[in-house]
Amino acid sequence: MLSLLLAADALAKLGAAIGASLAAIGAGIGIGRIGGQAMDAMARQPEKMGDLRSSMIIAAALVEGVAFFAVIIAILAIVM
Repeated sequence: MLSLLLAADALAKLGAAIGASLAAIGAGIGIGRIGGQAMDAMARQPEKMGDLRSSMIIAAALVEGVAFFAVIIAILAIVM
């Protein structure tokens, strides 16, 4: 019986680690795409650089917020 409980705890920790890593990878890909697309837009229309920069920062902050939320949920899954 104890081995089943230990196995379930190990699987929960493994799942939380995989979830946190996927959140970090997704955030990295998302921010990379935001930056790349913003650079393309700035190259096409340099006069809109200020507006694009502020929009890019807001979008990157939203992506980071979702990633932090996912990591916190994964940490809570490990603890509980």
